[in-house]
Order: sequence, then structure tokens, then C-alpha cells
Amino acid sequence: MADSALPVILAIDDLPMNLRMIKVFLDKGYNVLPVKSGAEGLAIVKTKTIDLILLDIEMPGMSGFEFIQELKKMPDKTGIPIICITGLDPTPEFITQVINAGAKDFITKPFEPEILKSKICKILGINEHIIR
Repeated sequence: MADSALPVILAIDDLPMNLRMIKVFLDKGYNVLPVKSGAEGLAIVKTKTIDLILLDIEMPGMSGFEFIQELKKMPDKTGIPIICITGLDPTPEFITQVINAGAKDFITKPFEPEILKSKICKILGINEHIIR
């Protein structure tokens, strides 16, 4: 994990309201770094130790899929787990596309904070009762 005692989560979403909600939901157990674009996210990844990425799929400029492609070009960063957050319909084809792109999991908007926390804890191998 990163230097702080809390796991560092990079949240990438083009909508400030979504970033605020993620920060509020996760602020007690995580160090949340919110950014509004894939480009900003890549800049953060290059300079900080990130434990997990919450990634919106549909964003202007650089989609979540394009962000994952760029992240794969950084060999020392390819192990960062990604949870995609999307408003898209989770069809079997879409789920397959997300997983094949390199994400560990996905969650649809609007999401239940407890489900998001559970997915994060599972991926990071953290006992949920410690974080709450």
C-alpha cells in the first residue's frame, strides 16, 4: 500500500458530483484522489502509489477503455486493480469487454455504497469490518 496508513484509491470520473459522492462514501477508510479525466488520472498514476482505481467508462477526451490501454503501457503500473463504474447497461457483451480490457470488476451507476465498499475490500484483501 501507499505511504499513508489508508489505501489510496484513484477515482476517475468526468462528473464532479460522482467524484464527490465517491469521496464521501469512501473517505473514512481510504485516501481518495478524485480526478476529472483519464489524462489527469495517468498523471497521478505516474507520480503516486495507487492501490486501486475506480474508473468511469464514458468520459470525453479519453474513455475508460482508452485509459486502461494507456495504463498497460506502464509495466510497473499494470498490477493496479481497476473497478469500472458505468451507467451503461451491463449486458454480457459489455461485462466481457470490461473484464477483457483488464478491469477486476465493475459496478453500475447509481451504485450502492456498501456494494462498492465490499468490492473494494475483496479486491484489496481487506476485512470490511476493519474499514468501517
